[in-house]
Amino acid sequence: MTALPTFTAHNGFTLPALGLGTYALDGDAGADAVTTAIGAGYRLLDSAFNYENEGSVGRGVRQSDVDRSDIIVTTKLPGRHHARAKAVASIEESRSRLGLDATDLHLIHWPNPSQDEYVQAWEALVDAQQRGVVRQIGVSNFLPEHLERIERETGVRPVVNQIEVHPYFPQTEQLAYHREHGILTEAWSPLGRAKELLDESVIAEVAAAHGITPAQTVLAWHVARETVAIPKASSAEHQQSNLAAGEVVLDAAEVEAITALGRADGRLFDADPRTHEES
Repeated sequence: MTALPTFTAHNGFTLPALGLGTYALDGDAGADAVTTAIGAGYRLLDSAFNYENEGSVGRGVRQSDVDRSDIIVTTKLPGRHHARAKAVASIEESRSRLGLDATDLHLIHWPNPSQDEYVQAWEALVDAQQRGVVRQIGVSNFLPEHLERIERETGVRPVVNQIEVHPYFPQTEQLAYHREHGILTEAWSPLGRAKELLDESVIAEVAAAHGITPAQTVLAWHVARETVAIPKASSAEHQQSNLAAGEVVLDAAEVEAITALGRADGRLFDADPRTHEES
């Protein structure tokens, strides 16, 4: 079993360097894929209310013979539930859907700044943590201005910010901000535009130098930058291959060469947190 590096937040909370994204892993097949992943060594699972698969993720955890306390189950609060009362109900509903004693890590999915209710959503998560409904709380797609506001108004700093990070959009400045404040970075869509990205010559060269696949190369790049990657994989083969990337060590020049693939228009879609609205 792969021994993954771990990264530690400002409050001592730790995450493994690689987790399992579960978007579109639903129904019986989704539950079985989660169970298989846990058996392969995954201890971090990422879901969301809007993925409509919390039930299958929870069942996959319960089907596993790995101790529940060793598994970190993540879900996310949707934008339509930011108002305080709706947020409280949504957080509790997610726990019910998962069928678990508590959510290990609960995030606000997007700040939806024009709606201007994300502080209320954060207050609901702070309260849920105090009540034991969730264990750790964080955010997703928050910019420094959003992070600073919720801490200023509640006195509580997130342990995680899950953002878009991949070689075409490396987010160097945001990662530096997170490190300075002890906030762990999780990367959604860590392989970016996979077909285009994995055909890049620099990726192929680094992969050949280490005897690994292009996908493993990109995941090793994330690990080297202390970013928790959460690629989705439904098959046991892909799950194991992704996890093995956690043992690959790239040197600084290789990391820099891959980071240099960054583009000004590198986002996967029009998802600037200053303007994007998630329902």
